[in-house]
Amino acid sequence: MSANMVALAYLVASVFFILALKGLSSPESARRGNMFGILGMVIAVSTTMTLTENWTLIVGCIAIGAVIGTIIAKRVQMTAMPELVAFMHSLVGLAAVFIAIAAINNPVSFGLPEVLPTGSKLELFLGTFIGAMTWSGSVIAFLKLSGRMSGTPIVFTGQHMLNLLLAIVMIGFGLWFFFSETTNWTAFIVMTAIAFLLGFLIIIPIGGADMPVVISMLNSYSGWAAAGIGFSLGNPMLIIAGSLVGSSGAILSYIMCKAMNRPFLSVILGGFGSDGGAAVADDGTQKTYRSGSADDAAFLMGNADSVIIIPGYGLAVARAQHAVKELAEMLQEKGVNVRFAIHPVAGRMPGHMNVLLAEAEIPYEQVLEMDEINSDFPNTDVVLVLGANDVVNPAANVPGSPIYGMPILEAQKARTVMVVKRSMGVGYAGLDNDLFYMDKTMMIFGDAKKVVESMVKAV
Repeated sequence: MSANMVALAYLVASVFFILALKGLSSPESARRGNMFGILGMVIAVSTTMTLTENWTLIVGCIAIGAVIGTIIAKRVQMTAMPELVAFMHSLVGLAAVFIAIAAINNPVSFGLPEVLPTGSKLELFLGTFIGAMTWSGSVIAFLKLSGRMSGTPIVFTGQHMLNLLLAIVMIGFGLWFFFSETTNWTAFIVMTAIAFLLGFLIIIPIGGADMPVVISMLNSYSGWAAAGIGFSLGNPMLIIAGSLVGSSGAILSYIMCKAMNRPFLSVILGGFGSDGGAAVADDGTQKTYRSGSADDAAFLMGNADSVIIIPGYGLAVARAQHAVKELAEMLQEKGVNVRFAIHPVAGRMPGHMNVLLAEAEIPYEQVLEMDEINSDFPNTDVVLVLGANDVVNPAANVPGSPIYGMPILEAQKARTVMVVKRSMGVGYAGLDNDLFYMDKTMMIFGDAKKVVESMVKAV
C-alpha cells in the first residue's frame, strides 16, 4: 500500500474507534459500538500487516493470542470481569514498554533515524514510564479484585515521601536519557525499573472500596501510554485510539470519584477501607435486626404499588439476574410498578450492574441511574436490596464517617426495605450499615438466586 493509502486506512479505522466509543456510551447502542470497534481494529491490523514482510511471526502471535483470548472469554464469569479488565490493562502497559525498548534498540526498523531525535526520546520516555506504571499497578488491582491479595490498604510510615522521591529520581534518569547524545541504556533501564516499582507502590495503599476508580484510572493510563508510543512511531491511528482511551478513562475516573465524593488525588495517594468487623454499636452493645423469609417478602411486594430493586455485587456472585427478571415480570403482571436503581460504583467496576441486567434482557427503560431515581424513594412502597451494601449505607450522611458525603441510593427513605444478604457482614468499604437495623428493614439471609427463586414461587 502507498503511504497515502495507509494514512487513509488508519483514518478510517480511527473514525470507527470514535463511533465505537459513541456507541458504548449507551446500553441501547453498545452492541453496535462493539461492532464498530471490532471493524476498526480489523482495518488497523490489516493495514499494519501490509507494512511488514514478517508475516509468519505476526500471524503466529495473533493466532496464539486469539486462542488464549477465546478460552478466557468462554470461561470467565461476570463476577470475574473486573479483575479481567485490570489484567488486560496490564498487558497494554507492558506492550507499550516492549515497543519502546524495540524502537530504542533498532530505531531504523520503526522508520526513525539511527540516532534518535530528542523529540522521539521524550515520547518514548513518557510512553515507557506510563506503560510500566500501568502494568505493575494493574497487576496489584488484579490481585486485589480476584481475592489473591487483601483489599485492605497497605500503608507504612513515609510512604508518600518515598513515592515522591522515587518519582523525582525516575524523572531525573528520564532527563538523563533524554539529553544523552547517544542511546543511554543505563538511564533508560533504571527509569523503567523505578516506574514499575512506583506502579506497585501507588496502588497498594488503595483500599477495595476505591477499586472502581482504580480500574478506570488504569484504563486511562493505558491509553496515554499507547498514545505516547504512537507519537514515537508516527502512527496517527495509535495516537487517536490511545487518546480516546486515555481521555474517556480520565473522564470516567472523575465521574467515579464524584459518585464516591472522593478527590481524585486522595484516591491515588491512599484509599479508605478495611476488613469487616462485628455488627456492634459504638458503645459496644449488640445491634438488633429483623429477619424474614422469601414468602414474607413476596407477600409485601405482591401487594405493593411500587417496587425498586437495587442490585449489588451479591447479585453478580449468585448470578441471580435472570431470576430477578422473572420476579419483576410477575410483579408487573400483578400491576406493580417495578424499576431498578443503579449506583455508579455498584459492583466492582463501572457499569457492572448495567451489564448484568442487560444480559438478562431487562428493558433499559426500567433501569435508572442514581440521580434519576433518588427522588422517588420516599414515595416507594418496597425497596428490595440484592447484595448491595456501601451504595445504600446511610453512614454517608454522618459527619466523620469514612464515606461521609458519598452520594448513595436513598433506600432508607422508602416505606419498607428488604435486604437479601448471605450474612450481616460488612461491605467492600469495611463499614457496618445502619440501614440493616432500621425498624422498616427486613433482612432475608441466603444466596440471592435461591432467595429470589423462592420469591418467584411465592408470588
